[in-house]
Amino acid sequence: MANWSVLNDKINQYLCPPGNGVFTVNTAKERKASLHTALYGSTDNVEGAWRNQVDALAEDNRPVVLGVCSDTGGGILRGANWGPLFLRQTMLSDDYDVDYFDVGDVRVIPHLLHDKYLNDATITNCRKALYGDSESLLPVSSLSITEDFCDEFYRAFPHKTLFAIGGDHSVSYPLVRSYLRAKQDQGVKAALIHFDAHTDLLVERLGIDICFGSWVTHILDDLPSRDMAFQFGIRSSGRDRGHWEDSFGVNQFWTHEIMERGAQSIVDETIEKLKTAGIEELYVSFDIDALDAHFAAATGTPEPDGLNPEQALLILSELNKHFKITGADMVEIAPFLNTNEDGGNDREKTLKAGSQISELLINALAENSK
Repeated sequence: MANWSVLNDKINQYLCPPGNGVFTVNTAKERKASLHTALYGSTDNVEGAWRNQVDALAEDNRPVVLGVCSDTGGGILRGANWGPLFLRQTMLSDDYDVDYFDVGDVRVIPHLLHDKYLNDATITNCRKALYGDSESLLPVSSLSITEDFCDEFYRAFPHKTLFAIGGDHSVSYPLVRSYLRAKQDQGVKAALIHFDAHTDLLVERLGIDICFGSWVTHILDDLPSRDMAFQFGIRSSGRDRGHWEDSFGVNQFWTHEIMERGAQSIVDETIEKLKTAGIEELYVSFDIDALDAHFAAATGTPEPDGLNPEQALLILSELNKHFKITGADMVEIAPFLNTNEDGGNDREKTLKAGSQISELLINALAENSK
């Protein structure tokens, strides 16, 4: 249990109760209170109730949910830091049948992305702010904290499953990287299933190498081979499919192809390729903008002509019949954004679609969590 002791200590350092990952005083106060009441029966001593619950993690076999409330790696419209609070609250309604262990939110300093971008003085000041110890050696940026937490999580519990809620898509960089390293250590061949309107295959964006538009590029070499990255729903790109597949070795299925051939045909081809490669397990990273803006407008980069939820659910359901989904995330839900020019209830529609897909993914993880 030595690894669990180390992880438990890092949970107490790195995380906070679910819903508290965004540092505010009054914004969304009622929603936080509602979530805490649903989880702990009261808004009194939420910190104590959460810590008592965390102590039971080692004996709990349900999928583990982690909130990463960072949108520092985004670059168009911000607001995805609120995704974990709003999506959790939506999934707790009677409309969804999910059962999971909520380990909490990463403690986020909203101005920081990754420690490698910070000078020593900033890191020292932030360690004092987060941990009360300027001499600490712990990371301070959201991506750095998330990666160290996940590494420790998989060391302690190699067969537990983790579902993360972002946050902008840069948060998938530490989540996927840590997952793939853990699977390599276990001798398991795993592939990446990535839903998105965008390729996220930039090498850098304005000099920053890890962000919402480049994270996939920097995890490709952690896969068994680069062609074990499968991207669905692509439609917003300055380059064509051939450029991305030839340059990076990935497999792409653009939205127009899914519409023309049908989702079943696309997923059948994917399953055949995965089986031929000997893939055993899958990580699913789902950017809500893979869906058409009609269904998912409350996001930083909504795009028209996208997938509908039924197509995404079909692809995921079919993959789950043939492979173990053992890691997943849902990202880029920005509840306070209203990006449809014709108005409408963007928040509720986006949260509904995100919750439907998250429900499927969490239940798939439950089948494979130990």
